Amino acid sequence: MFEIDKIRRDFPMLERTNEGKPLIYLDNGATTLKPDCVIAAVNNYYQNITSNIHRGDYHLAYLADQAYQQAREVVADFINCQSKEVVFTYGTTHGLNQIAYGYGIKNLKKDDEILITVAEHASNILPWYRLAQLTGAKVRFIPLDEKGKITVENVKLALNERVKIVSLTHGSNVLGYISDIKAIAAAVHEAGAILVVDGAQSVPHIKTDVKELDCDFLVFSGHKMGGPTAVGVMYGKYQLLEKMEPLLLGGGMNYRFDIAGQMLFKDAPDRFEAGTPGIEAVLGLKAAIQYLQNIGMDKIALYEKQLKDYAVSEMKKLDNIIIYNPEPDIGIISFNITDQGRVLFGQDVAAYLSKHGLCLRSGNHCAKNLWHHLGTDSTIRCSLYFYNTKKEIDKLIEVLKTATLESCIDVIF
Repeated sequence: MFEIDKIRRDFPMLERTNEGKPLIYLDNGATTLKPDCVIAAVNNYYQNITSNIHRGDYHLAYLADQAYQQAREVVADFINCQSKEVVFTYGTTHGLNQIAYGYGIKNLKKDDEILITVAEHASNILPWYRLAQLTGAKVRFIPLDEKGKITVENVKLALNERVKIVSLTHGSNVLGYISDIKAIAAAVHEAGAILVVDGAQSVPHIKTDVKELDCDFLVFSGHKMGGPTAVGVMYGKYQLLEKMEPLLLGGGMNYRFDIAGQMLFKDAPDRFEAGTPGIEAVLGLKAAIQYLQNIGMDKIALYEKQLKDYAVSEMKKLDNIIIYNPEPDIGIISFNITDQGRVLFGQDVAAYLSKHGLCLRSGNHCAKNLWHHLGTDSTIRCSLYFYNTKKEIDKLIEVLKTATLESCIDVIF
């Protein structure tokens, strides 16, 4: 049984207001609210076990070391890998840059190819652009199907002997589609390339097993799954991590160095975690994952599907709305509002919704290449999480019915 009322009591932000109205937070694709257990885990580090890790020989430092390693083991269990394959990062962006520069520069040469799609977030496009500039490799785009999905068939058509890296989103942050990563991985490996997966929008919502998916790398962020900001995970198959260069150099990631410039780095994952990490954020991520596991990822996915289906069905009843992804796999719905045949400016609509307590994002959502497919460079995005309710969806629908050019302008001025 999914006890939504009990779950909502775990999130103190849900007791807050937005512009004086009860908070209805529907911007979970950007970041999520934090349960009490995550806040407590962060506070516990600061109040009870503050110490740096991997440096001290006193008992307090030992406690911090143990807590940090336990967090790595919790992540490994969550995505089904070895703990030595879990690298803590500052988020998905950091992880993708580490792969691009740590693996890509060593393994790509002139005229090699990197495959991505126009549906990718900036974090899964810009590092590959830079890598291509540095190595002489080329970035090519796998076509989306008519709905905007990444299909196995289109991936296969784009593969050739020059392709060395394929980097794709598991869950689109604009269209909410889930890609068949397992089948794509098989095709990519048959072609002799590696598969990098951006799991920022999938890992928080669906059960993720990297062994089953057989991806070579997977990256995701803590703050999109109830955890703190500035912490994320880069999973990599260990034989690939062993061959990667660290993006950052500094304390904690080396065995020794000398005045002649000789350096000996530690093994993975330590070699990729230079400097003092966000220890409290890592411990908060551990608490967030355990919280999700306690509820059950299958239960979360099922509840979110029901909520998403309800939201889409209610939106379809409105005659002033354009839905760009009427069949999303996860709770991301991108839309615009029209008035007398005119599409209203998304930021004006978002400001109008905010006056009613509703928090939704507007814009291109960092997927600036996707407008070619959508036919618009800006949408309003409703992104759901497991603490949202049908009652909140009903309020959204009620307010959307009243969104007109005049009502939105009145809010601005």
